[in-house]
Amino acid sequence: MTTELASSRRILIVEDEVPFLRMLHTNLHRRGYAVQAATSGTQALNLAARQRPDAVILDMGLPDMDGFDVITGLRQWNASPIIVLSARTAEAGKIAALDAGASDYVTKPCGMDEVMARLRAVLRDTRTNTDHPVVKTAHFTIDLAGQQVIRDGKAIRLTRTEWQIVALLARNPNQLIPQHRFLAEIWGINDINNNYMRVFMVTIRRKLEPDPTRPRYFITEPGRGVRFLPDGPPRTLKSA
Repeated sequence: MTTELASSRRILIVEDEVPFLRMLHTNLHRRGYAVQAATSGTQALNLAARQRPDAVILDMGLPDMDGFDVITGLRQWNASPIIVLSARTAEAGKIAALDAGASDYVTKPCGMDEVMARLRAVLRDTRTNTDHPVVKTAHFTIDLAGQQVIRDGKAIRLTRTEWQIVALLARNPNQLIPQHRFLAEIWGINDINNNYMRVFMVTIRRKLEPDPTRPRYFITEPGRGVRFLPDGPPRTLKSA
């Protein structure tokens, strides 16, 4: 089961302590993972941009930037899970890392078995439970399992929140998603300024719609919610 989970999974290790880095690399490689390693934040962001990892194991104390900056940089376009391995034990720092976008936080020193178990857990969480992991339109493809949108053979850069909105809509094609569901599932709140949600829809349309001023796929129904139509709107449905 572990081998099946590890197969073809790309793991990026970001760690400037070379002995610990080597130990992580060796253990991951033995378990069947494809491993990349970076000893600085800049190198990590460059590696992640060239080949999107399935998960990132990140030390917070790096020579060129703080781990928070790496998390923030990755979360601008990458939704892959991030496991923080850090000697920082303050609760406030752990909460801040999780709020910034980390998926898990493990305090050093830690056992390798625990690290591997945490990695398996976050990788399981990324598996899509939908029966339609890929949703195709005439202009772009939404890869739910890969957590990316492809157009003309290239991945479109989406922020974390933009991706969450697109993914929620793509998992429920042709269904009206009311605003309160977006608020609950993405922001975890019951109320938000309507203009805030509208701004996200504007940026999503700008990136994905062939004509953002005349939406074809992401249709807002005023006062009700948003509907994603992979085949485009029927003639009787007006977009807003």
